[in-house]
Amino acid sequence: MTQSSVVETMGTGAALRGRTLRVAISAIGRFHMFDLAHQMLRLGQRVEIFTGNPMSRVDRDLRPFTHTHSFLHVLAVLNQRLPSPLKTTWWQNQDMETLGRWLARSIDPETTDILDGLDGLGPAAGRLMKCHGKAWICNRGSSHILTQKALLEEEHRRWGGPGPYFNPGHLERCLAEYAEADAIVVPSDFAQRSFVEQGIPSEKLYICPYGVELSMFHPMPKADSKFRVLFVGSASLRKGVGYLFEALRPLVKRGFCELWLVGGIESAAKPLLAKNQDLFAYKGRQPRATLASVYSQGSVLVMPSIEEGLALVQAQAMACGIPVIATTNTGAENLFSDGIEGFIVPIRDPLAIRDKVEWMIGHVTERARMGAAALERVKDLGGWNRYGELCLAMYHEILARKGGMA
Repeated sequence: MTQSSVVETMGTGAALRGRTLRVAISAIGRFHMFDLAHQMLRLGQRVEIFTGNPMSRVDRDLRPFTHTHSFLHVLAVLNQRLPSPLKTTWWQNQDMETLGRWLARSIDPETTDILDGLDGLGPAAGRLMKCHGKAWICNRGSSHILTQKALLEEEHRRWGGPGPYFNPGHLERCLAEYAEADAIVVPSDFAQRSFVEQGIPSEKLYICPYGVELSMFHPMPKADSKFRVLFVGSASLRKGVGYLFEALRPLVKRGFCELWLVGGIESAAKPLLAKNQDLFAYKGRQPRATLASVYSQGSVLVMPSIEEGLALVQAQAMACGIPVIATTNTGAENLFSDGIEGFIVPIRDPLAIRDKVEWMIGHVTERARMGAAALERVKDLGGWNRYGELCLAMYHEILARKGGMA
């Protein structure tokens, strides 16, 4: 039995009846870790957050529990937004190393039960926790980093762009974390399989799929009857935007649908977007507060990604009553069933995407039924509450396995 199955088998009741835990949550930015912190507080646990985000970028209700170390992180983020001749991974690597050392200095292993850290901050704090008999969890939001590296290098070769650079120091830190942590938590079956294929024992892996804020994401009126395909997220080679253009070009040109791109644009994908600028309307980055209205103007969300852990935008669209077409490498199988709430297609297959979009264009009633099923499915998944309960059950199971009080 895999550890993900252990968590499901033991259920959440036992965890909720266990003693209160002191949980340290670390992440270079926000990601899903702030949502995890909200859940641990909701479940009555004691929480400390260690982040590179400046305090102004931390949710107001989390600030009393948060420690920040933001100077170098802010510089690293700014460097990413500079023109390409000045871009370098040196800042990002130094950011991770600096935050990792700060985390090791700042965490109190005497009073902390669990360190749940987003991967890449380095193993120093985790080793410290283990030396004191406490638990260390590596929280990975994507596939195994070597799987990710292979997929993205192949993808950049296919499109003729410069390959992505994986800093050797970052790779070394991540691989050390995978080897030494008490457990690795991932958000999807796809991510778990990638770790098993890279030789990580299945009993070390837990699957805790992400949730969605149902109070924020809900259906809103659609302003028109136009069939509209949405792509939400960073327009990048990793997210398969080139295959999206290939799939939709004949449909857009014949007036059967339109395409909205919502989110940032990765520099490596800019030439591809320039070649296909006649296919889409660019809606830019949208604050989370306005995303529900954007989703509600769509007919379907398409996620053609080559590699993801679990794309959060899928659940957000489903909560707005929008069906999803996504690849096998998006974590979609943990959110919906193929043919019921949407469709799951292979990676790098624009014809499969086109076929499913055409089906939706031609089957209005069935598409509406899919959207309604998507909304009901995401409600059944329990939003972020279920995620938090699974994580807390995991914590107690890991502590019990280590022989500590759970």
